[in-house]
Amino acid sequence: MEHHYLDWAATTPVRPEAAAAALEVMTEGYGNPSSGHEPGRQAARRLREDREAVAAALGARPEEVLFTSCGTESDNWAIRAALQAGRHRGKHIVTTAIEHAAVREPIRALEREGYEVTWLRPDSAGHIDPAQAAAALREDTVLVSMMLVNNELGTLLPVAEAARAIRAAGCPALLHCDAVQGFLKTPFTPGGLGVDLLSVSGHKIGAPKGVGALYVRRGLKLSPLMLGGGQEGGLRPGTEATTQIAAFAAAARAGRASLEADLAAAARRKEEALTALTAALPELRVISPGDVPHIFAVTLPGYKSEVLVRFLSDRGVYLSSGSACHRGKHSHVFAALGLPKSWLDGALRISLSPRTSPDDLAALVQGLTAAREQLFSTLS
Repeated sequence: MEHHYLDWAATTPVRPEAAAAALEVMTEGYGNPSSGHEPGRQAARRLREDREAVAAALGARPEEVLFTSCGTESDNWAIRAALQAGRHRGKHIVTTAIEHAAVREPIRALEREGYEVTWLRPDSAGHIDPAQAAAALREDTVLVSMMLVNNELGTLLPVAEAARAIRAAGCPALLHCDAVQGFLKTPFTPGGLGVDLLSVSGHKIGAPKGVGALYVRRGLKLSPLMLGGGQEGGLRPGTEATTQIAAFAAAARAGRASLEADLAAAARRKEEALTALTAALPELRVISPGDVPHIFAVTLPGYKSEVLVRFLSDRGVYLSSGSACHRGKHSHVFAALGLPKSWLDGALRISLSPRTSPDDLAALVQGLTAAREQLFSTLS
């Protein structure tokens, strides 16, 4: 059976360059970067070079990049550190109702601890009004957390506009951005966005799972994630995961080099996919065409998304009904759009890459056509 992977927003296969870098560090450059002997010094040099590569892909300075285990850790650390920095100024947080669980769940926990949270609501297309974000700011706002690209809709959020609003209001808030779905998928730099903190993840760009990074604006004093040795500037102690970091850097170098061509190729495939799906399935509805090249969302009203996902998987077509973190539950992102229940039930997230082929798209169309013909609709 042929395999057609259309869930690139969930994770990506490891790039050959990343796998080669990981193997090299595991078998040859295995020294501890904190050791004083030559293997340790070699590992420290390699770690510096890898930090420079990830920073260059981000458009940041190497000293502004701290390595973590994943995007979720980066998000959680940024949120807690921002609140620690603003603990004497207030307990008000602004975020959106369509954040990834790695932001949404820590902020919900903080809400239970006594923080006041303003949840910005999207419009029916999944966009956040910049004026709504500006109006939510208060004198006691200490954190604004807004993702760059929504992982289920592909919509761009007004992060740069939020940064300008914070400055214009003289607000003490720090601005954090979850850019996990934006890194090397849409052009940006942390400085251009005006953020203080920004999270990225390796496995979304062709690195292995288990590595991420947190951008910390130069001059911002961050509280440590935990206590221990002096690694990562003393802010995230523990021996660095040099194997994963080397793979992350290799994937970042490769992705940076081919970014323009990759974005154009993914955009073409998305246009082809939307055209083919709407032509073959008149009852299919587009929830969001996405503002970025690699993600869009559709629904087949009257059918259950989890059934569709299994039906397609049995035919070698792999996609999802939303973020992998939902695990079968209705997506809070789709629900925030105010969709009719039949649309919500049948929602699907389709995510592409420059490697997505016409055959992959044909298999998707054929699979959904077969599902419509073979599955029972719940609509009368």
